[in-house]
Order: sequence, then C-alpha cells, then structure tokens
Amino acid sequence: MLRVQKIKVDDIYVPAARRKTLHPETVRLLAEDILENGMKTPIQVRADDKRFVLVEGLHRLEAAKWLGETTIDAYLVQARKH
Repeated sequence: MLRVQKIKVDDIYVPAARRKTLHPETVRLLAEDILENGMKTPIQVRADDKRFVLVEGLHRLEAAKWLGETTIDAYLVQARKH
C-alpha cells in the first residue's frame, strides 16, 4: 500500500522529455480546481540520490508551483529510469 508523503516542490526533478508535454492552459484550469477542491490525487515520484524524479503528475506539480505551494503530496514509487 502506498503512503502519501509531503515532498518539497524544489526537490522534484522533471526530466526534459516530460517537460515537453506541458500544456499551460491545463495547468491554469487545474490550479483553479485545486483552489476550489484541493489536490485529489498525489503525484508519483521515485527516489534518485538527493532528489526525487517525477514519474506521474506533471500538470499537478506545475499547478502547485503556480499556486505558490512549497510542498506537494506524493507517492514514492519504484519505477525504472526513463
């Protein structure tokens, strides 16, 4: 069973290939929804030395940054490197 952890937004690395799939309008709409309803689904990250690498949840992470959040709920998962 996965446990939700609070992770510092600044400690999360987003691979370059993942950044290319970012849609700013989706981030804005998601940020508005988070303001009204809260974050419903934690992002997924994997441990990589002293940082975490984003596995799933790019738009949620960017929406949290847009809202000025310093931490985000995340599941720590075992995932292969991209």
